[in-house]
Amino acid sequence: MHPVLARRWRPRTFEQVLGQTHALKALTNALKTERLHHAYLFTGTRGVGKTTIARIFAKSLNCEQGITPTPCDQCSACVSINEGRFVDLIEVDAASRTKVEDTRDLLDNVQYAPTQGRFKVYLIDEVHMLSNHSFNALLKTLEEPPPHVKFLLATTDPQRLPVTVLSRCLQFHLKAMPAIQIANYLASQLDREQTAYDPAALQVLAQAAQGSVRDALSLLDQALSFTDGTLKTADVHSMLGTLEHDVLYRILDALIAHDAGALFAISRELAQRAVDYIAVLADLISLLHRIAVIQKVPDHIRAEDQDEQYEALLRIAQQLKPADVQLYYQLALVGRRDLPLVPQMADGFEMILLRMLAFRPLSAPAQAIEPIVAAPKIQPLEPIAIKQFSAATEAPLEVTAKLPESKKRIPDEFNWCEVITALNITGPVLHLAQQCALQSFKENELVLQLESKQAALLSERIQQRLEGALKEYLAQPIRLTIITSSSPLETPASIKQQENKAAQQKALEDFQQDPLTEQFTRLFDAQIDADAIRGV
Repeated sequence: MHPVLARRWRPRTFEQVLGQTHALKALTNALKTERLHHAYLFTGTRGVGKTTIARIFAKSLNCEQGITPTPCDQCSACVSINEGRFVDLIEVDAASRTKVEDTRDLLDNVQYAPTQGRFKVYLIDEVHMLSNHSFNALLKTLEEPPPHVKFLLATTDPQRLPVTVLSRCLQFHLKAMPAIQIANYLASQLDREQTAYDPAALQVLAQAAQGSVRDALSLLDQALSFTDGTLKTADVHSMLGTLEHDVLYRILDALIAHDAGALFAISRELAQRAVDYIAVLADLISLLHRIAVIQKVPDHIRAEDQDEQYEALLRIAQQLKPADVQLYYQLALVGRRDLPLVPQMADGFEMILLRMLAFRPLSAPAQAIEPIVAAPKIQPLEPIAIKQFSAATEAPLEVTAKLPESKKRIPDEFNWCEVITALNITGPVLHLAQQCALQSFKENELVLQLESKQAALLSERIQQRLEGALKEYLAQPIRLTIITSSSPLETPASIKQQENKAAQQKALEDFQQDPLTEQFTRLFDAQIDADAIRGV
């Protein structure tokens, strides 16, 4: 009976470890020069080699041939460590021993010399699971350990470790492995065992492992049970619930052709195959990323990235607009996040594809939808001469009001709407002015009309403030009179309301006539909410 691949192929020397060159170089040099620290912390995601490297390091410390980065793997100490029965290698799963009593029991024997080896090594896995009291109990020993004790700590979440513990350890962060490196590793192991395989199948497994070598080996173990002698790509896709890349290319081709029927057919085909839609979107996101890279930095594509998919991706990259690639990427990303919320994942996936089709701008319209219509700009007021009459001669006398450059003067025909925009008024004073209509302006007396239903706006204090603003603007004495009227008036407020209504109607008409709007309403059987359209 064979053990699982993750155990059977577990590295026994530093040379067999996949990647992690930065950590292995430091550990190797420390062993060569025997400049050893008392505590080492290995961090990184699952399955990247934290406990494996720690065990090899323990073997290097206790090999009967001496402290060495290349343990013999033949002596009793090396064999015992490989088989998990070395007395002086104490492995602890902190996830199951979180109590302070467990930690104290563990550390009670720290003071005693090793029984079999050169060092007593404590390998504490998932050390972040220890309680605060347990860390406090461990801290004293980490601070002043006996010379014959070494601590090897491993965790996937170093942020949860107290700073006092982190500061007493040499820390090595182990990186997730690139998919191409994992695929090559799986290929070399299968070649050694003379197992036939499709190279593309290993690529799919490596992508699914997400940087974890152990996950890749576990998936490979599972995939080999599907085979009848050869590891096939179709079997791997069937096991993982993912898609062959040619189906993803068909989706992209349908989007390029703006073919809703083809997308609908592909969606129904996938529903029959009961695929993992989240995994399918992950693969689509990965392809779109590669397409974007090919479009933007073609000269920086590495040789190892130019696999059998490269030509197909290059063809699509030449047909898709970069803006469309970014749009599809974002829609797939958001859709993958929201997919677990829908009642039926097949329907949710279908909607994501239809969104990609619907939100992609058509090439025909010259402009995108612009429901906001700009109002005509008010022309600046021109300086004019104010006509006054002499009481003696009744003859008109031309007098030019001398105002600061920052002030505007009234136009030839006193336009109350334009004057309001020039006055320095806000709040209730502005509101009153907007509800008034001009009746007359002569002999320094300005008469305004206010509808009776707005009479509540009028008060002596507000009228005085409006009169003062007019005097400041016109730079001459003004007497303001406001009378009420029972008839409807054409006020600045009513004029503005009419302009907004006309602008909204124009915006609605433009929106309805846009070809993209027509496509939206036809595709989704939608109706336009006229109240949601605004004109400015």
